[in-house]
Amino acid sequence: MTYWIDTHCHLDAAEFEPDTPAVRARAAIKNVAHCVLAAVAVGNFDAVRQLAHAQADSYALGIHPLCVAQARDADLATLDACLLRYRDDPQLVAVGEIGLDFFVPALCLSPLRERQEYFYLAQLKLARKHGLPVILHVRRSADRLLKGLRDIGGKEGAGTASRWHGIAHAFNGSQQQAEAFIALGFKLGFGGALTYERALQLRRLAASLPLDAIVMETDAPDMPPHWLYKTAEQRSAGEPQGRNEPGELPRIGAELAALRGISPAALALATTRNAIAALPRLRALLPAEPQTTAGP
Repeated sequence: MTYWIDTHCHLDAAEFEPDTPAVRARAAIKNVAHCVLAAVAVGNFDAVRQLAHAQADSYALGIHPLCVAQARDADLATLDACLLRYRDDPQLVAVGEIGLDFFVPALCLSPLRERQEYFYLAQLKLARKHGLPVILHVRRSADRLLKGLRDIGGKEGAGTASRWHGIAHAFNGSQQQAEAFIALGFKLGFGGALTYERALQLRRLAASLPLDAIVMETDAPDMPPHWLYKTAEQRSAGEPQGRNEPGELPRIGAELAALRGISPAALALATTRNAIAALPRLRALLPAEPQTTAGP
């Protein structure tokens, strides 16, 4: 039997407060066997960890680039201390969500651009120190992220860049950037954005990348697939924006499978194995490695 892994969601978000257990139960019914809960600031470290333990899921600890304006330098020491404190917790699988965001205008300007870089590089160093993968926020920032990975990772034999484990979350860069992340050891996360027919470049990329480079994610409650999205006109008329959930992952996966010309079962099997490769601690948390006889 095959199953799905949601490699990136935020089930501690306020949008889920009324019915988090029901949200997770719906996902399980739809064969989403595991969720990775990514923290965004020190203020939600405990909530993310506790929720992951309550649901038998896993978690990552990190400071999101959209949160660096409010973060203190001392938060990096707090992150370091938490990674040490929970180093033997098998459900801690990565440092994340960390990265750079050059989409939000204010974050592109000084001093927040430099502050993002400072927090990003410091957290890469902590990931290396504690031997953990990283979950990267990539929004119009792929080249700078790659530079940081090469700078912090250093060089291995023959001058080649040192490899990492991790996921480039919500990837929407170029083919060349995708290949660069893959060469450094990363898997690329795909979710609801690929369900929009107008997302031509993203859909081409999702269809053409090596199958062993892809993992699935929802970014719930954000990044809704097209069937949940409400337009500005609908929202102004009083309709709430659709809330994404891990239970949407199989339907998103079915769209990606169709783009690639393979069965959903084959995609679920491959992306589960890829998630384990990206976040090795997942192996001990999951059911026995799924098997399938489904063809492409």
